[in-house]
Amino acid sequence: MAKNTSSKAKQLNTELISFLKNSPTPFHAVKNMETILKKNGFKEIKESQKWDIKKGGNYFLKKNDSSILAFRSGKKDFLKTGIRMVGAHTDSPCLRVKPTPNKHYKNYFQLSVDIYGGALLNPWFDRDLSMAGRVNYINKKGEIVSELIDFEKPIAFIPSLAIHLDRKANENKTVAKQKDLNPIILQNNDKMDFHKMLTKALKGQVKKILEHEIYLYDCQEPNIVGLEEDFIASARLDNLLSCFLGLKSLLNSKGDIPSLLICNDHEEVGSASACGAEGPMLKSFLERLLGNAENVARTIDLSMMVSADNAHGIHPNFSDKHDENHGPLLNAGPVIKINNNQRYATNSDSSSMFAFLCEKAKIPYQKFVVRNDMGCGSTIGPITATSIGIKTVDVGVPTFGMHSLRELAGSQDPHHLMKVLEEYYNSNKVMP
Repeated sequence: MAKNTSSKAKQLNTELISFLKNSPTPFHAVKNMETILKKNGFKEIKESQKWDIKKGGNYFLKKNDSSILAFRSGKKDFLKTGIRMVGAHTDSPCLRVKPTPNKHYKNYFQLSVDIYGGALLNPWFDRDLSMAGRVNYINKKGEIVSELIDFEKPIAFIPSLAIHLDRKANENKTVAKQKDLNPIILQNNDKMDFHKMLTKALKGQVKKILEHEIYLYDCQEPNIVGLEEDFIASARLDNLLSCFLGLKSLLNSKGDIPSLLICNDHEEVGSASACGAEGPMLKSFLERLLGNAENVARTIDLSMMVSADNAHGIHPNFSDKHDENHGPLLNAGPVIKINNNQRYATNSDSSSMFAFLCEKAKIPYQKFVVRNDMGCGSTIGPITATSIGIKTVDVGVPTFGMHSLRELAGSQDPHHLMKVLEEYYNSNKVMP
């Protein structure tokens, strides 16, 4: 890795790369986080059950198998310390298979796909692609079953049109979203259909496929890149990187202060779902945990949310796309994201607190403000702040190529963010 990357940072990146590789969908990411939590003594609680939350206990809650909340109840009183919260999201822009996807044309079997979220589409061409997701079916016993699936190997390809047939491709490449993105799966088989593919992959236990949520993904594995290994290249850095670092920092914390991590699905499409940040998952958890409206209000007033979602690093080929004083650099620490029109939930109090924590942890930090003449993205931060009234700061690791099939981050920054989140989880107070 980079010359000044510590052995601990290298080990963290090795774990991060493994997590990214094995989490091609939100369902797989949550399953992998569940496995890590169970190995560290966390007990699953379910919304349909009565809870018995004990002091010093460790718990986790899932929703739709694509969102997860991990909670350490701590040793101190909620009403005196509040709760340290970190939020991230499990989904990434991608291509998803339509419900009835079969296309037979010119001796090729293809699949119709939907575009999920604000995907950068051109990078999806000329890649070795696989598929993964969730399948619902009736098994041979007549039971409805939900199962995760991952084809793992390259089975799909979206070929570009040769430049000889599109002479202006390098000047004006546009994508016809309905027509150009259908991947080629097979040749010389006019009897193949997608349900047959799923049935075979599920190893013969299927009587009838009912429904599926299947994602295409790039088979190229995450990697450390650069002459001196300065960078991490991977799909889904936005925002599985923050999910993993939030989880690691929660596990590494002392566990004295009540602390939680929530990783919601559907951020990339607005968060308005049962398991999205606009849904009831976090609010309902807090109400059940704290017992009554007065306890919720008192605890929230002492609490804070760190909304962790990647930030735009200043691209050396497009530096004019940034405000001249707010261009974050890779490997220069986490970015505090600020927007006066509330696209980010950061205010001077929450920004100051995060900066203070960075300085305590001896971690560099940066700030990002979008240019006045450009639109600004958003996060789960403003949504969560609106829903439960909590002080919130939006932060993230700077990256290149956000929403591309393959994104780039600094190899030192994951360790930077994890260390400041550990400091945050261990802090007795989040406001002066």
